[in-house]
Amino acid sequence: MRTSPNPAAQTTVFVVDDEPQLLELAEAILSAEGWLVRTFRDPEVALAEFATGRPVVVITDYAMGRMTGMDLIRECRRLNPRQKLVLVSGTVDEHVFSDAPVKPDRFLSKPYQIHELTDIVRALAAA
Repeated sequence: MRTSPNPAAQTTVFVVDDEPQLLELAEAILSAEGWLVRTFRDPEVALAEFATGRPVVVITDYAMGRMTGMDLIRECRRLNPRQKLVLVSGTVDEHVFSDAPVKPDRFLSKPYQIHELTDIVRALAAA
């Protein structure tokens, strides 16, 4: 039983991925840690929601069809230059953004361990 309030309980994390099973997994992992999680299969819908309700962290897959995770990261940073962003991918590595003018705060390779995801979100939210 926790005796002190969980700061994560009052913060929202956006997770953007076109794979429903991966969204469900990330939501289960982060919700169990007390985060309020909003999931999006469409990065354009996530971007529209981002414009009105700022999450503490945005986690986005790289390969999603019409808009890549890097496109979403660029647009989020345009709207909020201090936004904490995580790029997740099972198809590319950190080289995909090495020369990009806008970079994510962290990169996470799929498949990832539960503690890797929770540690990254916790660290970025505290920064």
